[in-house]
Amino acid sequence: MPLSSFPAIDAGLNALSACLLFTGWVCIKRRAIGLHKAAMLGAFASSSTFLACYLYYHAHIGSKHYAGPGRPFYLALLLSHTLLAVAVLPFILRALFLAWNERFDGHVWWARRALPAWLYVSVTGVVVYWMLYRL
Repeated sequence: MPLSSFPAIDAGLNALSACLLFTGWVCIKRRAIGLHKAAMLGAFASSSTFLACYLYYHAHIGSKHYAGPGRPFYLALLLSHTLLAVAVLPFILRALFLAWNERFDGHVWWARRALPAWLYVSVTGVVVYWMLYRL
């Protein structure tokens, strides 16, 4: 697979993560626990696959600089996306650990904080891709 395919694959994985996160949220609101679990594990798998692909791509290509319109907006979006991606990871891991160990009271507390940030990171990942490679 050519390295040039990786940015689009990464954007697709971010979009998939966002869809699965939203689906998981809807499922838990409807008390569909099994579907919620499947959606959230799928979101974790797609986000993890994204991270592996992203690191592989950038280890071989380096970074790409944005030269399109709205550079200050792009840089602010990229900064918020990157910082939140790093900050939310412990929340995600803690929520998954607690759910895996059936400690649902604690899981709910961590998940309520992780979900909005994780969803933001997934959606803004697609926007960053679009601005960097399609604009």
